[in-house]
Amino acid sequence: MTEPSPLFETYARADIAFDHGEGSWIVDTRGERYLDFGGGIAVSALGHAHPHLVETLREQAGKLWHTSNLYEVPEQRRLARRLVEATFADKVFFTNSGAEAMECAIKTARRYHYADGHPERFRIITFEGAFHGRTLATIAAGGQPKYIEGFGPKVEGFDQVPFDDLDALKAAITGETAAILIEPIQGEGGIRPVPLQFLRDLRTVCDEEGLLLIFDEIQCGMGRTGKLFAHEWAGIEPDIMAVAKAIGGGFPMGACLATEEAAKGMIPGVHGTTYGGNPLAMAVGNAVLDVMLADGFLEGVRDKALRLKQGLASIADRHPYVIEEVRGEGLMLGLKCVVPNTALVKELYANHMLTVPAGDNVVRILPPLTSTDEDIRIALERIEKAAASLSSGHGGR
Repeated sequence: MTEPSPLFETYARADIAFDHGEGSWIVDTRGERYLDFGGGIAVSALGHAHPHLVETLREQAGKLWHTSNLYEVPEQRRLARRLVEATFADKVFFTNSGAEAMECAIKTARRYHYADGHPERFRIITFEGAFHGRTLATIAAGGQPKYIEGFGPKVEGFDQVPFDDLDALKAAITGETAAILIEPIQGEGGIRPVPLQFLRDLRTVCDEEGLLLIFDEIQCGMGRTGKLFAHEWAGIEPDIMAVAKAIGGGFPMGACLATEEAAKGMIPGVHGTTYGGNPLAMAVGNAVLDVMLADGFLEGVRDKALRLKQGLASIADRHPYVIEEVRGEGLMLGLKCVVPNTALVKELYANHMLTVPAGDNVVRILPPLTSTDEDIRIALERIEKAAASLSSGHGGR
């Protein structure tokens, strides 16, 4: 008889545990090697055991782990400066997770209007299919009943409209609206890129209505699309942005970025964090930027993404009973399935390849940005084999 787990039963975990990894590969406790194209849900952007990250963390671990934000953290100031120089932002607040970064973004938007003499402007417009985190506020922002049910009254202040519907968006704006919140590419919602023109339209609407534009780039940011942040493809800028996941390369951290104007209400005492911006996280975050901001890195991501997407499209053409469509940008790709997406995830798992399911019956393909051409070749072989196995009942093609 299996011993009952002492853990909360909130995950239906696969019966596997991993011991170590290197690059795009991860090895389980039995010594079996898997190609990791899930990346811990877009977290391990530089793969496993990246030498620069490992050495940086090891060096910092021998010096100082925690002091709190009661004191200066030099690497925190350095990382913030580098993020400001690489983005639209003037100010940065460091967190431990994406949900905390989103909470900070929401509070920043509300405080902006409060500081501007309009405390009644606190509502935020979001979009169907969104996922913004698991806190009480962020599940309300995401609006999905499966995450909200059973947790008491829904947090007030979020108005959801259909995806890519400008008329519905405009109709939802009232005198209480503070901001618009959107993922430039929905991750959990099924790898759904927001049309670039719609992002531009949102910027125009916010400017005309005196609203703040908030981007959630927790999953689609940090080089995943071939630019440092996905919204750069649209040629516009937000007022506030939440980032996490890949910013720490696997070390838990996040950040809320904002313009000076948007952050004007965030004065001493109104927000805080005990662990956010700790010396360990800041050392690793700077190491991640060392790699991602290096000459040619993002160009390399775009080249790999083109090869991978073309290969996936070819597989979809050959197996229309399994894969309906290839979605996404850069190395944030999704396979819209005909069969249940869990069937493809399991078949890939049987072929020693890790992927991640998403909404809208999609399988997420989220490889390390450091994947080699050989990694991509093997990935395509394994996806082809899995698709062929699942399509065999339909006579193949």
